[in-house]
Amino acid sequence: MKVCGFSFVKNAVKYDYPIVESITSILPVCDKFIVAVGDCNDGTRELIESIDSDKIEIIDTVWDPNLREKGRVLASETNKAFDAISPEYDWCFYIQGDEVMHEKYLPEIKSSMQRYLDIKEVDGLIMHYTHFYGTYDYYADSRRWYRSEIRIIRNNKGIRSWNDAQGFRWKDAKKLTGKFIDVNMYHYGWVRPPKLMKDKLEGSKQYWSVNSKHIKTIEQPSDEFKYEDGIDSLELFAGNHPKVMQSRINLLNWHPELSIRIKRFKARYFVLYWFEKIFSYRPFENKHFIEFKEL
Repeated sequence: MKVCGFSFVKNAVKYDYPIVESITSILPVCDKFIVAVGDCNDGTRELIESIDSDKIEIIDTVWDPNLREKGRVLASETNKAFDAISPEYDWCFYIQGDEVMHEKYLPEIKSSMQRYLDIKEVDGLIMHYTHFYGTYDYYADSRRWYRSEIRIIRNNKGIRSWNDAQGFRWKDAKKLTGKFIDVNMYHYGWVRPPKLMKDKLEGSKQYWSVNSKHIKTIEQPSDEFKYEDGIDSLELFAGNHPKVMQSRINLLNWHPELSIRIKRFKARYFVLYWFEKIFSYRPFENKHFIEFKEL
């Protein structure tokens, strides 16, 4: 079994993406890693080159400014990295520049890839998600945040990254069949100093249409992002973070006034939120995949 990791990145230095931590967190289970580095001059390429591993291959890309609808330029860049993976690899492990895998999950990931290697009905492996918000002590737990997604796919170029690169589908838009594995991906895209968070969100507008729901959701008039105004529900994180994230955690010097008690829901979503909490089930969930059921 051979595994190739892949990712894309642009302006990682400018917006402080933990791309080095992302890549190195899954390198132990990858035989090779392809990184599509977009056109930028902030030192992102040099940052990737500084990773001490002969597994990494960089491909240089140019982001298409015309692919703004639904953030499709992100899927386009993902596909460029995926298409650069040679046929010798069985599984392709995708990780975004603000996602990090905890080292405790690596044995389960490796054994799961081996377990389902010859079960061709399984197109990919599904991971649960924890979306950290504001600081490393809180995570978002409302319906606005996806609970799971496919991050390991077969090396079949009929599979394509979809819309804003959250998930994958077949070229004809049919959903992949995925198998849940007991693994949790940590998403740190909403943990930055407030000024840098605001700058990153402003920068992302060039990759979305101006009237998109995504842009309207993140819009704030202040110079710094007010975390307390941009969230509907939070929970405290009781676990520990990946070792590769520890230096970033030690440097945290911003302290937004966040609360796990305040819930900002309309009545319908308030009911759905507590239904999910009580029954561990999310009704009306829009999934990118079909779950594989073993007999």
